[in-house]
Amino acid sequence: MWLALFLLCLGAAGRLGRVRHDDTVSYLPRDAQSTQAYRLARWYGDADVMPAAVVFEQAGGGVLTAAQRAAVAALAPVRFAADGRAARFAVGFDSNDPQLVARVKKLRETVGAGLPLGLVAHVGGPAGQSADSYGVFDTIDGPLLWLALGVVMVLLLVTYRSPVLWLVPLVAAVAGLTVAQQAVYLLARHGGVTVNGLSQSIMLVLAVGAGVDYALLLVSRYREELTRFRDKHNAMAVALRHAGPAIVASAGTVVVSLLCLLLAVLNSDRGLGPVAALGVLGAFAAMVTLLPALLVALPRAVFWPRVPHFSGEPESRESLWGAVARAVAARPRATWIAATVLLVGMTAGLAGLRSSGLSAADQFPGKPDSVRAQDVIAAHFPAEPGDVAIVIGKASASVETARVLAGHGAGAAAVPRFAGPYARWDIPLTGAPEDPAAQHAVRRLRTVLAGVPGAEARVGGLAAIDLDIAAASRHDRDLVIPAVLAVVLLVLIGLLRSLVAPLLLVATVVASFGAALGASWLVFRYCFGFPGTDVSYPLFSFVFLVALGIDYNIFLMTRIQEESRRLGTGEGTVRAVTVTGGVITSAGVVLAATFAVLATLPLVALIEIGFTVAFGVLLDTLLVRSVLVPALAVDIGERIWWPGKVLGKE
Repeated sequence: MWLALFLLCLGAAGRLGRVRHDDTVSYLPRDAQSTQAYRLARWYGDADVMPAAVVFEQAGGGVLTAAQRAAVAALAPVRFAADGRAARFAVGFDSNDPQLVARVKKLRETVGAGLPLGLVAHVGGPAGQSADSYGVFDTIDGPLLWLALGVVMVLLLVTYRSPVLWLVPLVAAVAGLTVAQQAVYLLARHGGVTVNGLSQSIMLVLAVGAGVDYALLLVSRYREELTRFRDKHNAMAVALRHAGPAIVASAGTVVVSLLCLLLAVLNSDRGLGPVAALGVLGAFAAMVTLLPALLVALPRAVFWPRVPHFSGEPESRESLWGAVARAVAARPRATWIAATVLLVGMTAGLAGLRSSGLSAADQFPGKPDSVRAQDVIAAHFPAEPGDVAIVIGKASASVETARVLAGHGAGAAAVPRFAGPYARWDIPLTGAPEDPAAQHAVRRLRTVLAGVPGAEARVGGLAAIDLDIAAASRHDRDLVIPAVLAVVLLVLIGLLRSLVAPLLLVATVVASFGAALGASWLVFRYCFGFPGTDVSYPLFSFVFLVALGIDYNIFLMTRIQEESRRLGTGEGTVRAVTVTGGVITSAGVVLAATFAVLATLPLVALIEIGFTVAFGVLLDTLLVRSVLVPALAVDIGERIWWPGKVLGKE
């Protein structure tokens, strides 16, 4: 069945690229004024026109020579800087053109060819910046996937120490990802879900990382049961029965948490939810159906050189995690207090966190061509206005609208252009779109225009877009974060039949999230030199860290509950940490490594998300799951299962 499904979905990654949208609307808030103004601007035929700024300068920064000025003037009508050191002209592109990256690349080659010695050309502006950003996502279907699979392959080789076994989870992961990509393609094509480069890249690493996590848990339990059962089919049945609930709860928690993003109003937030959720569902389906089928179809020798032989008893061997479990159990209260203090201390970095967004130049860790172009414009054309506020309202109220605009500093610019039932004004703003002065001007325009009867005026433009995205991000954060916490808590209550344990687990994961965010910001600010974070960074980091971080607590607590029925909570915790420590640690390292792959893409937003999730997952795996949760379980004892209870020693 899986072979047929895989063949049917083959090439899904390429098809998904055809329905991916990285245009302006795919990121805008659904009903914000800037989005409405963008749609209304189509009456004027230039809503989808994205300008590229072509600039020229001396390589050494000197005054342009007569020959250089003549060469530039031969290309197009140009404007020369007042200081004589630069020149520029504009070229318009279609923002919805799927070939935008290629067309901007061609423009760069064209204007850069045959220039006099010492003259340098750069292409920037919105089109140049978009081409540099979108060009990053062209690596998703190829290099990013192979890099993620390569990292997972190495970690599986280290984990299993087997020349063959590593291939089985990897095959299942690729199959699950392929089916998920096909499902996302169909949803984007027929279901109206927005897929962009950000959501596609996150889905890829999430599907591979989460899938291999589930595989590690199942394979570990299967290996354990092979020593107790002669028939490998019986061993797999028992392994699925014991590991299955934890995998189902884990995948369900992640999926429902991601679907909480459907509550968002920002298109990039809202679209990520179902796209990433389908990635996890594809991985889950492959790991609980295809992976077991592959394992039981292969002989025990697939585990070579550590082949599990039938003995009728569980394999018993001393491990590092057994020593850790006993050390934690010896002084549980001191241990969890120390771990909590460490986590709280790491949250101190949150005091300086700046998540108000990134400027055009700050979106890249280096200096692509578009950023160099902007530097030239800022240095040699400082007197030119920055952004333009686009005001569009009903033509029937144009006289009153123009009067209000003229009375609030618009001056001569308050001359309308008419198209259909609408009138439009382009109001120059001071500074770049992200400048506080430009955004304050947009707020002021919206306030005064709201009082014009019948105008229904909408204020758009780049500054308005930045303003609306920031407001939508705050709305999404305040709405989605409580929803995710409620989902996680309800899943844990249903799984553990307890109130105390779920509340403690949620508290530990939230503390871990705060610590990861605080520590990451210190690294970004003082090691990487990033001035801030993307506006969606706190929300995305929270959803991934809480949903994924709770996975390891689910894996551990379900095993603690199982062992506590035989041994009591104290000894059951020691036994659970001993037998699950290795596999859960391996799962955490695999997931952290796959998210770290995002940090190889030259976009600051992806570097920040990749680093934070990788660091947070390791923190959850090595400190929260290994030390803090076991210490709390031992210290609280049987009361941790209140109002339910374990059966005690059997």
